[in-house]
Amino acid sequence: MTLLAHERYCDEIVHQVGRLGAVVTSGADLSATVPTCPDWTLEELVRHVGRALRWTGLIVGTRAEEEVPMDRVPGNEGPAATGDAAALETWLAESGEVVVGALREAGPDARAWSWAGVDTAGFWARRMTHEIVVHGADAVLAAGLPLQPVAADVAADAVDEWLDIVRFVQRVLPGTAAKELRSPGSSIHLHATDTPAELNAEWLIELPDEGITWRRGHEKATVALRGPLTDVLMSFYGRLPLDAPGLEVLGDRKLLELWLEKATFG
Repeated sequence: MTLLAHERYCDEIVHQVGRLGAVVTSGADLSATVPTCPDWTLEELVRHVGRALRWTGLIVGTRAEEEVPMDRVPGNEGPAATGDAAALETWLAESGEVVVGALREAGPDARAWSWAGVDTAGFWARRMTHEIVVHGADAVLAAGLPLQPVAADVAADAVDEWLDIVRFVQRVLPGTAAKELRSPGSSIHLHATDTPAELNAEWLIELPDEGITWRRGHEKATVALRGPLTDVLMSFYGRLPLDAPGLEVLGDRKLLELWLEKATFG
């Protein structure tokens, strides 16, 4: 697996912050429930993203050696008034500037604490890119707007990272639902139908008792999920239903449903 360049992640964070900000100022109902994160309203989702960006910016900018409490993060509260789209968008944009400035200044190899034990700024550049890619889709769905395609290199890396996260959770948080992702001898194939062959946007995921394994490539599996890469990513992340237009499930659908039920951040 080859990660994207550090600057590519930084550029994508800028792009995705802009996309999310456009949703905020689109006239969408900020009090609407986010269907894919039903504990949040759209405004609460945006505040979550902005806080995560500022928190990460502080961790990277200070080269933190340990976790930083959120209440120490400058500006984490966001706008005092709720329902103010302009103020929320401005705060979100500033949050993006905080994290991207810290990441660019640090470079990928600078030391910075992380929950995953990969204590580098590069870890955070990748994590925040995909955090906002997925939550940006959540926001679009809450606003009733059409999903926008994610750049192919970013979407493929997001699938890789999600698989890495699920495997990490299985290893270090044995009491979580992800530990139940076990089906020895069974496998899942993801197949993007709209990408060039050189991107190799196909995955084979196996579910042995000791935890998932995965690799890129075209291989037969117990079940396959096929479709445009953005849609495959969002469905595999539980943001699009398996029956969404353009997606095709071939084989044992229940295995994919097991993934969607149990795959988790922990």
